Amino acid sequence: MTDQHQPVISATGLFTPEESISNEELVASFNEFVERHNARFADEIAAGEAEALAPSSVEFIEKASGIKARHVMAKEPILDPDIMSPRWEQRGNDEMSLMAEIGVAAARQAMDAAGRKAEDIDAVLCAASNMERAYPAMAIEIQQALGIDGFAFDMNVACSSATFGIQTAADYIRAGNAKSVLVVSPEITSGHLNWRDRDSHFIFGDVATAVLVEDLSIAPDDHWKILGTRLKTLYSNNIRNNFGFLNRAHPETAGEPDKLFVQEGRKVFKEVVPMVATMILEEAERLSLDPQQLRRLWLHQANAGMNRLIAQRVLGHEANDDESPTVLDTYGNTSSAGSIIAFHKHSEDLAGGDTGLICSFGAGYSAGTVFVRKA
Repeated sequence: MTDQHQPVISATGLFTPEESISNEELVASFNEFVERHNARFADEIAAGEAEALAPSSVEFIEKASGIKARHVMAKEPILDPDIMSPRWEQRGNDEMSLMAEIGVAAARQAMDAAGRKAEDIDAVLCAASNMERAYPAMAIEIQQALGIDGFAFDMNVACSSATFGIQTAADYIRAGNAKSVLVVSPEITSGHLNWRDRDSHFIFGDVATAVLVEDLSIAPDDHWKILGTRLKTLYSNNIRNNFGFLNRAHPETAGEPDKLFVQEGRKVFKEVVPMVATMILEEAERLSLDPQQLRRLWLHQANAGMNRLIAQRVLGHEANDDESPTVLDTYGNTSSAGSIIAFHKHSEDLAGGDTGLICSFGAGYSAGTVFVRKA
């Protein structure tokens, strides 16, 4: 691979919703819902025909996840015990969709940081866990809004979508088929979350990120060389969402909980941690990198405990906040965007020659690694 076909990360962008929900606010709303539910079905519960719902607590949420708050696109309806779901006015086909809107905001920030105009970009990949619609592709709408020529398409690998998108973009650069590719990850996760489920209602938050992957020959001085990328998938039902257009074929179950996010959290923890740690170590060996010399790990922001164990297995010791920074506490799990937020917020302080790892993992199972070195 010549320098003319060496992919780099030239810039990143981040859109953060203005509204945020604290654990205290979330618990108050959820417990009000629980109280109303149990009162409504008190006779059935007393007769043993139904189970009482259990209340939640701030302590439970923070111990289970490390999350303290999350940003959302629509706070008030989510906290309303009668709604507990995002709400906003439906936009017409002649208006920009909400997902494209926040994706464009993140993309423009990345483009501005690298000094790029629309004519400089060859392609747009919308890599996210939940698309607002089936078609036309969200990526093409983002492309059109930015005034970019070339091509665009959507890709969904759940929480690994952004790293899968980065490798795809890097492959276009390596092959000489593009010189500049935008990977945009708008994640409106509040729409697929069951806010009435005690075990998961606290997990997700909304956000959008963008990563500009380019050929070294046109990269700005301040860039990150992509040393290597690796992707892995392994089929599992332990994280699942059964929502889809074929639900109308069996309308009697269209409103069931499995049409939103569901997971077997303990199984996910037990199976994903060793899979990801092994994958990182094998890829580091392939690249002739000493994993214990990695300056920083920008890991998927899903669970503080998972990140702690993975970092320990990679670095050989328990990582501190500088070695493995977290944004999980204030952003929650933002699906594919999490590791990119961590990179965006915690990378400028590194010195030239420092090596790090962007890594994501999630439903599929899926996992992606992007080893980078600062110019």
